[in-house]
Amino acid sequence: MRTENFIIDGSKGKPITLDVSWFENGVKKPVIIFSHGFKGFKDWGHFNLVAKEFAEAGFVFVKYNFSYNGTTPENLTETLDLDAFGNNNFSLELDDLALVIDFFCRTSTGLSVTKEISDFQNEIDTDQLFLLGHSRGGGITLLKSAEDARVKKAVTWAAISDTYSRMNPPELVDWRRDGVAYVQNFRTGQNLPLYFQFYEDFTKNINRLDLVPVSKKIKIPVLIFHGKKDDSVLWQEAVELNKNIPGSELYMMEEADHTFGGKHPWTENRLPLDTQEIIAKSISFLLK
Repeated sequence: MRTENFIIDGSKGKPITLDVSWFENGVKKPVIIFSHGFKGFKDWGHFNLVAKEFAEAGFVFVKYNFSYNGTTPENLTETLDLDAFGNNNFSLELDDLALVIDFFCRTSTGLSVTKEISDFQNEIDTDQLFLLGHSRGGGITLLKSAEDARVKKAVTWAAISDTYSRMNPPELVDWRRDGVAYVQNFRTGQNLPLYFQFYEDFTKNINRLDLVPVSKKIKIPVLIFHGKKDDSVLWQEAVELNKNIPGSELYMMEEADHTFGGKHPWTENRLPLDTQEIIAKSISFLLK
């Protein structure tokens, strides 16, 4: 397997770090773009093994860091840029995903191709461009699928179903007054800021960002995975997504948790069984 790393311009001038994994054989391959979740990053846990599994199945697999997720090109696995994290919002993540899609679609047509990009230019088929997202990244995947005709299929792993309710927490009055709220990263012990601009941006762009009505407009095939032992995004959200997205497929796993067995750091050389199962079913769905 070959993996190449890139840095491209992201939203408001911040960089997007991304990597591309594929097996070279001179044959054009479908492209999967993977979006990580809240407090996540592209190299979290077992995501590198996930990339390898999809590449072995004949895909070009792309995973990237949202430009405001708090990581930096120098520190890809730590949330150190807390100001960026606090200034992140759904609009920025949607725009970042569009920029990643643009990067590959321009590459496939030969526009602005650098020497490094030309290495896989002839191995990608952007007429088969698929999105995959975990948790909040699953919500971003669905929002983008509704607005971008270049996306042909989408898969979500433990995705959120409702952005509106998350913008109206019980602490909304305090959030508005203080200008910032904090969420704990239990893995690192950090208190991560969420500036009130998040709420303001959502209300300003609600027609684009309110996932419940937007999901009803999705016209492509969507496969939804969720575990009934998910204590971060409850399994009922998958049921709601399945109701809202026309023609979607739902695969519920009785024993799976929010990360389908994964954790950070991941020190094993094989994927957890639940992740193996959802990858196999994702591949079957995307190739049919």
